[in-house]
Amino acid sequence: MVTQLLFGEGFEILDAQPKWTKVQLHWDGYMGWIDSNTIHTASFSDIDEEEKNFFYCNDISAIVNSSFGKQVITLGSSLPQLKKNKLKLGAEEFSFEGTALNSSAIEHTEISIEELAKKYLNAPYLWGGRSIWGIDCSGFTQLVYKMLGEKLRRDAYQQADQGMLVNFVDEAHTGDLAFFNNEDGKIIHVGMVLSKNRIIHASGRVRIDVLDHYGIYNQQKKSYSHQLRFIKRIL
Repeated sequence: MVTQLLFGEGFEILDAQPKWTKVQLHWDGYMGWIDSNTIHTASFSDIDEEEKNFFYCNDISAIVNSSFGKQVITLGSSLPQLKKNKLKLGAEEFSFEGTALNSSAIEHTEISIEELAKKYLNAPYLWGGRSIWGIDCSGFTQLVYKMLGEKLRRDAYQQADQGMLVNFVDEAHTGDLAFFNNEDGKIIHVGMVLSKNRIIHASGRVRIDVLDHYGIYNQQKKSYSHQLRFIKRIL
């Protein structure tokens, strides 16, 4: 698995087969194959509306109802054209039972950013995951930024090309992204900076650790888990 699509996220069909369909994701350009039975056909205008109407599921899990019955969706799922808890994807209408976040109205304060990121605390690590039930390091940062109304690319090394460089750890703000490399200098990990020299990141699970100019310090293991390369500011 290379990534996951959440409810309401758009894509372009590149190759349709009976069981599997090759798609390119609208949000970050990622390509892969998905189960053909999970697709609701919509127009490009509907997909564009996803980005104009910035509503996302703000609950760990919530319910959408349609002619197919009840469906569980997760934190960060897109709710395009949501009005009075109703939305439409293609020809299918849905009712939403949950709390929606309007990211165009949220202020990028230390408190709001940290509260949003902490919703994913203890979510298990899953390579390619983008949900509270399994998430990887760059999927975590991408989803938090999505709910803040900002686009991030999918992989850590791609996200490292975005934003402005922060020269020192002490100059980092809540919401900045810290990137980490392996012995070969390749970017292999990303996390989100919090106040008081902390970082929230997905490593085994979504957790909070200490961040300094060396990298991420795991207080339980009393050792460094990741070597800091640089910090970027996007928000």
